[in-house]
Amino acid sequence: MTKKFKHPSDSEVVLSQLMLPSHSNFGGKIHGGFILSLLDQVAFACAAKHSENYCVTASVDRVDFLNPVEVGELLTLKSSVNYVGRTSMVVGIRVESENIQNGAKKHCNSSYFTMVAKDDHGKSIEVPGLRLSAEDDYRRFIKNIKRMENRKQHDETFKNFNFIREEYNEILKNYNVKLE
Repeated sequence: MTKKFKHPSDSEVVLSQLMLPSHSNFGGKIHGGFILSLLDQVAFACAAKHSENYCVTASVDRVDFLNPVEVGELLTLKSSVNYVGRTSMVVGIRVESENIQNGAKKHCNSSYFTMVAKDDHGKSIEVPGLRLSAEDDYRRFIKNIKRMENRKQHDETFKNFNFIREEYNEILKNYNVKLE
């Protein structure tokens, strides 16, 4: 069987939704948990489209809420497969909100979801490779390699982390804590 490759544009998914009062938190802004739910939905759709299989969320790499989303704004999530492994894919998602009365747009969030393709029995299965052609395709793929290297380094650091309280007392003096 010949290995299949797809271009990132083959699996792009764009989701737009009007933000309603029922989506807001106690502060009157759109609830972050609601946005997270939309992020997971669009990541699933994008990964499933690429893999042509059911997919599950394996991890989420950073979710930074950069700007608040207001009731009445149009929220748009743009997703693409930025990286593929053997059974996993990293879906990059950019979130923008738009004031539909004046057209002003804000970048609200960029997130990276690692999705794993599954067969009908729940077993991880191989995904198509990624065909890189545009400069953005190359950049996104390399950035994901770097992100994974940093994650491995972070995991290794904390796997072997030996905490001795007295060794950190001096460092903690620079933080907003009271040592007792």
